[in-house]
Amino acid sequence: MTQSTWTAVDGYFADLLVKEDSALVAAVEDSDAAGLSALQVAPNQGKLLNLIARIKGARSILEIGTLGGYSTIWLARALPEDGRLVTLEVDEHAATVAAANVERAGVGHLVDIRVGRALETLPQLEAEEAGPFDLVFIDADKPSNPDYLEWSLKLTRPGSVIVGDNVVREGAVTDPTEDDPRVVGVRRFTELIAAEPRLAATAVQTVGVKGHDGFVLAVVN
Repeated sequence: MTQSTWTAVDGYFADLLVKEDSALVAAVEDSDAAGLSALQVAPNQGKLLNLIARIKGARSILEIGTLGGYSTIWLARALPEDGRLVTLEVDEHAATVAAANVERAGVGHLVDIRVGRALETLPQLEAEEAGPFDLVFIDADKPSNPDYLEWSLKLTRPGSVIVGDNVVREGAVTDPTEDDPRVVGVRRFTELIAAEPRLAATAVQTVGVKGHDGFVLAVVN
């Protein structure tokens, strides 16, 4: 199997089952035009996040890592009109792009973009008693994933869902000699989940337009 095959299969299912609208397409185009890294989730993965939030019946969502707001739109569209999504972004430029994208998508009234290092804004959320959140999506700097997990547990409740993206790293997570901080971060993140009695979890590896990667899905007991 090759990357071209994975991409073609993603395209086949996305065309049939996902059907991005103009706001989602524009969110990617404007993010690219603004010079943001093309690290947003694939369309079928965005739809998966939307479905997880809908299956959960989420009314409050925390997203760690906004980028251009592509996944933010997918998640916000799963919320009821009185729901809310708090998304954390370290880069002010990316946050500005994301704000325009979510407004154009018609979900700006549901989204609260917080700018700054997540390890500084997460304690602020706790101080504001912003939680508990029904769903947490972790998709930011991987070396900090263990810290994001700790904060996710503080800001959730039994039944809440935690999703951690990009944990396979093209298989590097299985190499004990790999010292890339991103790989070390996701390995420690997964080990902490495995040792945490408050969580029931699994991991799924994926291949597609984004290459070989995967995600962790956990439920708070």
